[in-house]
Amino acid sequence: MSVALLRLPLKITGVGAGGGVEDEGAVMWWGRKPENRQQWVLDPLVGVGPLRFGMDSDEVRAALGVADSGSQVAQDGSSWVTYGDLGLTALYAPGMLLTAVEIHAADGPRVTLAGVEFIDRVPSEVSADLHRLARGEGVHVGVNRRGDPEITAWGLSMGAVQAWETSEEGHPVRTDRAITQALVVAPVLAHAPYGTDLVTRWRDIREEPVNPGVWPVTADRDRARWKWTPLEGVGPLRFGMTVDEVIAALGDEEPTARRGSFPHYAFRRHGQWNLEEDRFDGAGLTAHYRLRDGGPRLAAVTVHGRTGPQVVHDGMKLIGGQVTALDAALIERAERGDIGLAIGCSGDLGIHGCNMYVRSVRAGDGMVSEARFCDADWEDHG
Repeated sequence: MSVALLRLPLKITGVGAGGGVEDEGAVMWWGRKPENRQQWVLDPLVGVGPLRFGMDSDEVRAALGVADSGSQVAQDGSSWVTYGDLGLTALYAPGMLLTAVEIHAADGPRVTLAGVEFIDRVPSEVSADLHRLARGEGVHVGVNRRGDPEITAWGLSMGAVQAWETSEEGHPVRTDRAITQALVVAPVLAHAPYGTDLVTRWRDIREEPVNPGVWPVTADRDRARWKWTPLEGVGPLRFGMTVDEVIAALGDEEPTARRGSFPHYAFRRHGQWNLEEDRFDGAGLTAHYRLRDGGPRLAAVTVHGRTGPQVVHDGMKLIGGQVTALDAALIERAERGDIGLAIGCSGDLGIHGCNMYVRSVRAGDGMVSEARFCDADWEDHG
């Protein structure tokens, strides 16, 4: 993909920067002005804005006054529906009863609780405000799996995603900032929202590392130095390795966590389970596999931004740095004609023909760079 394509008004949908490309008539979330975002109030454990838990989908649609922009239904009858024009996702228990609402960071309603606004703000500032409010009301503030405030008494679980901006040319660009979003839930989910069946079917984060509320970033001087050979491998890892060969190459480090799937959703826990990822917290990376030659073979490696080894390419340090600086460096090289640019499905920039994407990961109130290195056949989906 040439650098000229960066000038096109791509429309990236979903929470934060995720999602696909919308049609020309759709609203661009990064172009939505603050004054055009609705102002809502959280009524803890009862509802948010015009929505009340227990509403059916028709009542939700009528209360919002907009049509949905996409939905999915799980095998047990639970479902989740996105309302892109308002910047939120509704989660329904079986029977289509509203049980939770995610307020999107970039374009969702501005939601307040007792005068505290907690959407699209600096995460540490929102955390301080919520702790102050909770102390005043004698309410306990916990920490969810992602390291953000979770308050059972209010049915509130905070989160954060990367902030995007609109460039002078009118296209979306990444920033180095994180901004807040929130999941608000009915009483039945309030104790631990991300551990409930409804929420895990929508967004399962149980295999992600548990964050106690801190985001340490390894200093560059303390990182191992790895070499990247495009389409062949990175550091001691070579694409095509077996699982055992990957473990041996990493000094016999056992995976911290594994993720896989069955061949088809309808089979649930029947049939052959296929390994898809191994996370190695000691090495600071995730190994991605595809089935080949009768078993899983290494096809991509994500080097973690906060803790992974440093990889330098053409003078650019790809790991643990400013995302905006790396994006600018890649664009500069493309404009000089030194490289072509590739753009991943989440807006990540990469080098054309190398199947590498500069990604980002949260580090408290900010973001740092990480990278995914892939073989020639890997199709990256974010």
